Amino acid sequence: QVRMVESGGGLVQTGGSLRLSCVTSGNTFSSAAMGWFRQAPGKEREFVAAISRSGGRTYYADSVKGRFTISRDNAKSTVYLQMNNLKPEDTAVYYCAARSGIGSYIIPREYDYWGQGTQVTVSS
Repeated sequence: QVRMVESGGGLVQTGGSLRLSCVTSGNTFSSAAMGWFRQAPGKEREFVAAISRSGGRTYYADSVKGRFTISRDNAKSTVYLQMNNLKPEDTAVYYCAARSGIGSYIIPREYDYWGQGTQVTVSS
């Protein structure tokens, strides 16, 4: 059974930084592409970033490009999201997700496993 646990969320001022981590158990990490999504109150879950199985390819939503960096450490079964220059509109619950298929990186239903989420709040 796959278990994914996010951490690193919190309250930060505009312009600040946070680093999210997501540890995955269940022997699937190295064979899975990983993604980060977020969901603000009253809004749909949206794609933030994704990284290929090897870590050689990364993808970002336009809204975070240049500010966020996704990375992974397959030896630690962990995916990270470094978030810099945070803005109030980045406030949301952030979820990590894992997928073994070959569909679109930006569509939530293409992911097989999800973490429970971690809250990120950016104050103005």
